[in-house]
Amino acid sequence: MKCVIVDDEPLAHQVLEHYIAETPGLQLAAKFRNAVDAFEYLSKHTTDLLFLDIEMPLVNGLHFLKALSTPPPTIFTTAYKQYAYEGFELNAVDYLLKPFAYERFVKAVEKAKSAWSQTTQNDVDTTTLLVKDQQGTLILKQNDILYIEGCRDHVKINTTLGTHVIYHTLKGILDKLDTKTFIQAHRSYIVNKHHVSRIQQDALILKDQTFVPIGLLYKKPLLEFIHN
Repeated sequence: MKCVIVDDEPLAHQVLEHYIAETPGLQLAAKFRNAVDAFEYLSKHTTDLLFLDIEMPLVNGLHFLKALSTPPPTIFTTAYKQYAYEGFELNAVDYLLKPFAYERFVKAVEKAKSAWSQTTQNDVDTTTLLVKDQQGTLILKQNDILYIEGCRDHVKINTTLGTHVIYHTLKGILDKLDTKTFIQAHRSYIVNKHHVSRIQQDALILKDQTFVPIGLLYKKPLLEFIHN
């Protein structure tokens, strides 16, 4: 998770930078001593987690967070407990009262990771697939995809309208697809269950008569997926 620190105290920066460096999965992307500079940065960049002080010069943390059009998951870091209620009213993930121990920091981060993971899952577009090729970004309707074949570091995306060869891993493509529609049928194949017309012992027959092999390890979850 990319993190941003907004705090006017140098000591607070040192503590948070140390804690972030010690915590797996966190990466410090930027740090600011005031909300104005942070606002300019966040208007151009996204972040996954914000560590935000409340009492700061120019603009306090509460007003700053209210001004963000799409505020990231936020952990308030402050020496003033009287702001706790208002902080949680702004859907803050947690409220760390200075000075706080590393164990308390980790507990807050775990809450943020859970919120971030949920947001990421909700953001998956289940109607389109966007992948980069040599000409730019290819936009495909997921419903049009019949199956996808992987070959080393490339995939062949077969749709009702044609075939596209993309520099991508099969696992990476699978992560972009609707989990209610697509499943891996073989170590080299992903299939759209809505285009399956027949199930054979070791293969799927698609509506366009394409033969897609079934891998032994994938067979049981594949059949359960198609039948549900």
